[in-house]
Amino acid sequence: MEIMNLLQIFSFLTLAVVAASHAALTPKDYWNSVLPNAPMPRAVIDLLQPDLKDDQKEVGVTFSPGQPGGGVSVGIGQQGMPFSYSYGASEDQLHDNPNVALFFLEKDMHPGKRMNLHFMTQDSNTAATFLPRQVAKSIPFSSNRLPEILNKFSLKPGSPEADIIKNTIEECEKPGIKGEEKYCATSLESMVDFSTSKIGKDVQAISTEVGKETQMQKYYTVVPGVKKMAGNKAVVCHKQNYAYAVFFCHTTRTTKAYLVPLVGNDGTKAKAVAICHTDTSAWNPKHLAFQVLKVKPGTVPVCHFLPKDHVVWTSK
Repeated sequence: MEIMNLLQIFSFLTLAVVAASHAALTPKDYWNSVLPNAPMPRAVIDLLQPDLKDDQKEVGVTFSPGQPGGGVSVGIGQQGMPFSYSYGASEDQLHDNPNVALFFLEKDMHPGKRMNLHFMTQDSNTAATFLPRQVAKSIPFSSNRLPEILNKFSLKPGSPEADIIKNTIEECEKPGIKGEEKYCATSLESMVDFSTSKIGKDVQAISTEVGKETQMQKYYTVVPGVKKMAGNKAVVCHKQNYAYAVFFCHTTRTTKAYLVPLVGNDGTKAKAVAICHTDTSAWNPKHLAFQVLKVKPGTVPVCHFLPKDHVVWTSK
């Protein structure tokens, strides 16, 4: 389906939404009030709606079921998310799947190591942006109210777009594994609140940043300067494919975060966020990571890079 047709799926939220958005702090203002000493990462800045002007009548909500996660392809209608611990990949999903390059072993995170990666850039014109919390709360986000949600977005049940809506909500409603706390944030404010409730307000939020790629890289090489982030607990928030910005956030006490400097084969520089899980014993044995790395649950730390529009929160 053409992108322009996809953008016409949704009607715009009208003056009532604008009134609600002006009734309280904007998402940006909320961030600055709660986290005055924590700069916004690029992944958050890119999802903020432009400031409304007095002559603007409405806030737009558009939806394009392309590749979510800025390079993580979950495929239309595919069940599960590769960064969910309960996710299990089939044999077919292992072929031509860009996720496979994101997983690696902690011992391989050293200067000189080559990784076959490509950090895709999402078209900012079709990216789903954050809604103000009071607006997001006014829109149902429950599988019990799926018909109402589809009707609100003028989607036909069984369509590819409806399946994405359904799958994302169902994944958000699944219980976490042992030791995991999970939450789907439907606004920036709720993501801030969840993350700071777990690790406090003296935090930093970071995301993967990549210089302009002149071409698809054959590989990236790890260069000196790998840095472990502070603390033994991190909150990792993964951008989901939805009508507006929704993040699947989760945390365990067996997670470590790193900043990894990389250089592409054409000289493109990147600072990639890497997450390492030191205890995978409760993960789905068919998880994509185990199939890619040829290891068993609970045997070795499993690491993965975060795409550009995901966020990790750690103590400063």
